[in-house]
Amino acid sequence: MSASFTPSKSADTTFILDLAQIIVDALGLDVDAASIDPDEPLYGEGLGLDSIDILEIALVISKRFGVQLRADDVDNQHIFSSLRHLADYLAAKRSA
Repeated sequence: MSASFTPSKSADTTFILDLAQIIVDALGLDVDAASIDPDEPLYGEGLGLDSIDILEIALVISKRFGVQLRADDVDNQHIFSSLRHLADYLAAKRSA
């Protein structure tokens, strides 16, 4: 995969909300999943996740969806840049 990953399929609103709930549950966040702005950053500012949180999300995604997110993937910064980007990536991988 190249650093310019562009998903061929966009995630729908229901999937984005479901993914937000998965993240909230997996990390034990004290936030309503529906209140997460899909375009806000996941890492650092925005939702405020750190690298350990991102690793936990990658593990949960692997188990739940069978999509492997490798630590050395050059697209990770883009994939995890927002909930929408993560959802779009998963939607594209699941339909492939």
